[in-house]
Amino acid sequence: MTTRRRLRRPPWVLVTLAALAVVFFTLPLVGLVGRVPWARLGTVLTSSVVREALALSLLTSIVAALISAVLGVPLAWVLARVELPGRSVIRALVTLPMVLPPVVGGAALLFAFGRRGTFGGPLYDATSFVLPFSIWGVIVANVFVAMPFLVVTVEGALRGLDERYEDAAASLGASPLGVFRRVTLPMIGPSLTAGVTLAWARALGEFGATVTFAGNLPGRTQTLPLAVFVELERDRDAAVAISLVLVAVSLIVLVALRDRWWRRS
Repeated sequence: MTTRRRLRRPPWVLVTLAALAVVFFTLPLVGLVGRVPWARLGTVLTSSVVREALALSLLTSIVAALISAVLGVPLAWVLARVELPGRSVIRALVTLPMVLPPVVGGAALLFAFGRRGTFGGPLYDATSFVLPFSIWGVIVANVFVAMPFLVVTVEGALRGLDERYEDAAASLGASPLGVFRRVTLPMIGPSLTAGVTLAWARALGEFGATVTFAGNLPGRTQTLPLAVFVELERDRDAAVAISLVLVAVSLIVLVALRDRWWRRS
């Protein structure tokens, strides 16, 4: 009991430093909210620039999240359940975009899939299809930076899953694919939802890889984060309003998913 009471009274130095950290993260948000043009917020958010950027951001981020789920869930299953040679290297490659500077990721995509890229060149010669500086370029950039978040979330859920339920289904005659579809996926449903939502939010806020690989073409590749960058030089109120929307969406996602990472003991 004495030990527990002492643990409930943390040293004042730690509390003070923690409070400073909270203030550090809060002050930028306070500064942003303080600059919001509340009187003309509706007008700004319904302008053609914002509407086009919002529509493009929603479309590309949703498609990117769906592609991330289709490719990322099987990848997470393989990483969690299959003993592959070099599995740690594969996992490192998959999660590299999480720590890689986004501009570097965009440049790598450009060198790989650009019109004169390693793979994009032959593709263009054969089909005349140009991936960069198009809406598909935005989607590819979004998938590149967003899928690792889904893979990490789903792999963690698969590793913590009790495999006895899957073994029981298999012993009753279910095929491996049937076990995966009818047992595994429902059991990791909350984590899968969290991973897809997190991937969508990451894709919605992507900037560096998008501007490098897909450009910043209004009405074509200009997403909300890119619109903020442009409006900072042209219309500060519009930049602040768009930033407020992105901050609000991010906070809603993090609050909704808080139990996926921070559980009460």
